[in-house]
Amino acid sequence: MVGNSSAISPALDALRRAIAAKAATVGIVGLGYVGLPLARVFVDAGFVTMGFDVDSKKIECLRAGESYIKHIAGDWIAESIRQQRFIPTADMQRLAEADAILICVPTPLTSSRDPDLTYVESTTRMIADSLRPGQLIILESTTYPGTTRDVILPLLVTNGLSLGQDFFLAYSPEREDPGNPDFSANGIPKVVGGVEPHSLTVAQALYERADFQTVPVASAEVAEACKILENTYRSINIAMVNELKVLFQRIGIDIWEVIDAAKTKPFGFQAFYPGPGLGGHCIPIDPFYLSWLARKHEMPTRFIELAGEINTSMPEYVVSRVARALNDAGKPIRNSKVAILGMAYKKDIDDPRESPSFKLMELLAEHGAVLSYNDPFIPSLPSMRHYQVPDLTSDSLTPEFLAAQDCVLIATDHSQYDWDAIVAHSQIVIDTRNVTRHITAGREKIYKA
Repeated sequence: MVGNSSAISPALDALRRAIAAKAATVGIVGLGYVGLPLARVFVDAGFVTMGFDVDSKKIECLRAGESYIKHIAGDWIAESIRQQRFIPTADMQRLAEADAILICVPTPLTSSRDPDLTYVESTTRMIADSLRPGQLIILESTTYPGTTRDVILPLLVTNGLSLGQDFFLAYSPEREDPGNPDFSANGIPKVVGGVEPHSLTVAQALYERADFQTVPVASAEVAEACKILENTYRSINIAMVNELKVLFQRIGIDIWEVIDAAKTKPFGFQAFYPGPGLGGHCIPIDPFYLSWLARKHEMPTRFIELAGEINTSMPEYVVSRVARALNDAGKPIRNSKVAILGMAYKKDIDDPRESPSFKLMELLAEHGAVLSYNDPFIPSLPSMRHYQVPDLTSDSLTPEFLAAQDCVLIATDHSQYDWDAIVAHSQIVIDTRNVTRHITAGREKIYKA
């Protein structure tokens, strides 16, 4: 039920006053790579912040003053809990205590690449069970345009409360860039769209009191589409350079040198780089949310579908380069020892979500390779939603270990790696990240992929 959008209700007035005084309690549902950094922002801004997660192991870890995310310090967690500024809990009945609830749960794809809103819907139902006047609900999880209004709102109005008078609903996409020291969580402008005008106003006020620069837009749908556009743009451009990489490899041109030359143009060109495939929670997934929405409206999205096909094919291309390199050495992939360097989806982070390294492992295992890996930030392989993950721990990159491998595959270019030493002690190196470009000694061992 939508209330009178022009009148300011007592619930709205009380919520606005609480936010202005930083007396509002903020609740964040989902304490992963988006939710926990966001909690830190609100705690540091002076808000009492409750962190909700159904994973009891995460809650136990936090209550012990320990962090499971590299760039969130355990000392900060312990001190914030001690001061009762941060309250981690798995008790969803306590959602009623929060004045503003930010939803930061996963939005994966189904096996048929359709949106899977299971986590969003289950979280919303738990919020609806205890929804009270004066609460603001903001979805931050990436999704397709229309989710906030068409999926979340109907679940929240089942108890008779009025949107815009009793409770408020908005969408603001997360824009985290893990591992990028130049952009903290509240150092990135926050796009905010409300389902109705009061919801936009109060959501914008909340973020601004946490020192975000806000970008208000006309509706929740615009904010949802903004996030999809950002990541579809990146997906398509990465697909283009991935396809050119394969073409240029065939005709003897170095794609990396081409990109370096092209980016000297001071206008009209933005550099994107090829790799072994796409990783992270956003870029490999978000464009398929948009293509699914287009199919619902009987429209084709040829660019998006083609980009997805190219990007998801890159691990197979990399494995073909492994096969070529081993073949040149007179070896098959079967029973060859292959070490993968880097299981995180990008350099210098501990986030393995959707990392192409797991697909590389799967493909190499199918060919009979004997697998090992090293990642300074991932000491043991976590379980993954879409892969059967082998029970492996990170091996030390000793000269003896490297020399014993038939092939070393560089999948993630962590800064901690000593590329000269890796090349010097390895028999064959497959470089998917162009990190060996300046190495001259042992050049004959290196294959670009």
